[in-house]
Amino acid sequence: MNAEDIFQETFAALTVNKLRSGLTMLGVIIGIASVIAMISIGQGAQGSIQSRIQSIGSNLILITPGFTRGVGTQVSTGRGSAQTLTSEDASALSGIASVKAIAPEESKRYQVTATGKNTNTSVNGTVPAYTEVRNLEIDTGSFITDENVSSASKVAVLGPTTRDDLFGVGAGDVIGESIRINHINFKIIGITKSKGGTGFGNQDDMIFVPLSTLQKYLSGDHYVTTISVAAQNQTSMAQAQQQITSTLLARHNISDATQADFQILNQQDIIATASSVTGIFTILLASIAGISLVVGGIGIMNMMLTTVTERTREIGLRKAIGATKKDISLQFLAESFTLTFVGGVIGVALGWFISLGVAKFANIPTQVSLGSIILAFGVSAFIGIVFGYYPARRAAGLNPIEALRYE
Repeated sequence: MNAEDIFQETFAALTVNKLRSGLTMLGVIIGIASVIAMISIGQGAQGSIQSRIQSIGSNLILITPGFTRGVGTQVSTGRGSAQTLTSEDASALSGIASVKAIAPEESKRYQVTATGKNTNTSVNGTVPAYTEVRNLEIDTGSFITDENVSSASKVAVLGPTTRDDLFGVGAGDVIGESIRINHINFKIIGITKSKGGTGFGNQDDMIFVPLSTLQKYLSGDHYVTTISVAAQNQTSMAQAQQQITSTLLARHNISDATQADFQILNQQDIIATASSVTGIFTILLASIAGISLVVGGIGIMNMMLTTVTERTREIGLRKAIGATKKDISLQFLAESFTLTFVGGVIGVALGWFISLGVAKFANIPTQVSLGSIILAFGVSAFIGIVFGYYPARRAAGLNPIEALRYE
C-alpha cells in the first residue's frame, strides 16, 4: 500500500463512526489543551516575577542588617530588623570602583493624615541616589535633593497609591499640600510614577522623606534598614559584592565572614531563585495536566482494539488478497496517529484560547511558547504510536482463515 491508499483508508475508517472518533479524540484534546494552558500560565508568571524583580533596580545589590551567630547557633537571627548598618557604612562603599550608586534607607510604618483622611503606610527615609539605584521615576514635582538631606527638610514624595488614599482618586495636583506623619507636618514636593508591587515593598504605597529627617524627627536613631547598591554593570556585580563584603567586614571588625552581621542579596541570585521555583511549579502543573493525555491514549487504544474486533473479517479479506502484516500494521497505526494528530491540533488551539481567556478575564499573565506547542505535538504523536502499536500488532497477527470465519 502506498501513502495515498493508507490516507484514503484511514479517512474512510474514521469517518464511518464520527461520534466515536470525536469522543476518542476528546481525551487527547483536553490533555493537550491543559498542558498548553498550564505551561503558558507558569511561563507567564515566571516572566512577570522576573520583570517585577528587575523593576526594583538595575544591577542591584541589597545589603540588610542581621545579628551575628552565637556559639553553637546555626541560624543568624534578626535579619533585616537588627541595627548593625549605618549611613557611614554606605559612605564607605562609595570608594569601590565597581559601584555606580549607593542609596542607604530606613523604612518604618507610620500613621499619616491629610484633609481628614488617614492611612498607615511605609515611610522610607533615603537620599537622592535612590531614584537611580531603584529605577524610580517622578511623575510630577521633584524628588529629594542633597540640600533636603543636609538640612533635614520636612518634605515628602508620595507614591500614587498613597496620594489616592490621602486625597482621593482624581484629586489633581497635590504638590505643595501638607500631610502629617506621626503628628509632624511635611510638605509634598513630588509624586512618583506607578510601578506596582514587587514583593520587596510596593513603591506605589510609600512615602519618601530625606533620611536625615526620618532619623531626626521620626525614628530617633542613626541606623539604616537597607543599603541599596547599583553595580556598574552585570559583569561587575560579583566583584562589587565581594568588595562590599570585605569593606563592611573590615569596618565592623569581623575577621570571619561566616560571622557577618549583615546579609548581601544579589539581584541575579533573586531572579534565579524565583525562576527556579516558578519553573518547578510549571513542570508540576504540566505533569498533572499530562495525566489526561495518558487517559486519552488509553481511550484511543480501547477504540482501536474495538475496531480490530469489528473489522476482523475485513482484515482476513485483506490478507487473503495479498495484504502483508506490515500493510495491516501501518493501516491501524495511521488511524491511531491521525486521531492523536487531529486531537493535538484542536487541543493546541483550545489551549491557546484558554490562555488568552485567563490573561483577559482572570488578569493572570500567560505566555504561550513555541516549545510548549512542539512538546504537546510530540507527546500526542508519541501517544498515538505507543497506544496504537498493540492494536495494530494484534490486527496484523490475525490468521486470515480464522478471520474470514469470524462472525
